[in-house]
Amino acid sequence: MFKPEKFIPNAIKQVKDEIGDEKAIIALSGGVDSSVCSVLVKEAIGDNLTAVFVDHGLLREGEAEQVCNIFEDRLNFKYVDASEEYLKELEGVDDPEEKRKIIGRVFIEVFEREAKKIDAKFLVQGTIAPDWIESEGKIKSHHNLALPSGMVLNVVEPIRELYKDEVRLIGDELGLPEELVQRQPFPGPGLAVRVIGPLTEENLRICRKADAIVREEIKASGVDKDLWQYFAVLTDTKVTGVKGDQRDFGYLVVLRLISSIDAMTAYVPELPWSVIRKISQRITSEVPEVTHVALSISDKPPSTIEFE
Repeated sequence: MFKPEKFIPNAIKQVKDEIGDEKAIIALSGGVDSSVCSVLVKEAIGDNLTAVFVDHGLLREGEAEQVCNIFEDRLNFKYVDASEEYLKELEGVDDPEEKRKIIGRVFIEVFEREAKKIDAKFLVQGTIAPDWIESEGKIKSHHNLALPSGMVLNVVEPIRELYKDEVRLIGDELGLPEELVQRQPFPGPGLAVRVIGPLTEENLRICRKADAIVREEIKASGVDKDLWQYFAVLTDTKVTGVKGDQRDFGYLVVLRLISSIDAMTAYVPELPWSVIRKISQRITSEVPEVTHVALSISDKPPSTIEFE
């Protein structure tokens, strides 16, 4: 049985031995993996770790404020608003893989600028076991990351052999707030993989609002304890509807509510129909651009958790 109280001091010692007195940097997303990793490494090297939170403009409603409130006094924390830079690069791009490549490239560029400012020698990553298992084991524990300009950072991955449930136990042991420890996984590209087609400020706003309603209702119902992820997807399909006494032509939103242990496989559980119905009613009434809500009932495999 995994015991976080034994893992933590061993991990701290290993990080101290590995990094020594050098400077390190971590990309803090606010997810449980990077958050736990940040606090763990802070215990080892103190303010020699800089935690950089990059706001790419693809976050959920209220997410940036929540991350800043939790960490700005707890870590050597830096908030970087790069939303305009990302959205400019993503303008007109509808291919999912191209979106991911652009987001990855811009992230490297932004992160490299921050790493140079502090003369970092190490990059801490919150890689966990499913990350490298699903990548067919191609990620190595101790390797160098060469950034576009030739800058090299030694990679440190303190929780690489752990699974999500074990990472959550460490978060509890380290005293992180429950809303963060139990936070549902959120993809690195953010809402870019939950908005089908080109990204605009308008469709990101629509997706963000629909997603907020899903999260509010799922949490209020108590069903969140049984789900791994729950979110709204804004499709590029438009459907005829009726708003008031007039016909309307608005977007189709798809609900994705799944259960899993480690994200390697996932399934759609039986859900209270009253909750699904209320979510649908709220989205179609509170988000004027949406006329139709559907429910995804596909497991992983053959589907993936995200839509793009």
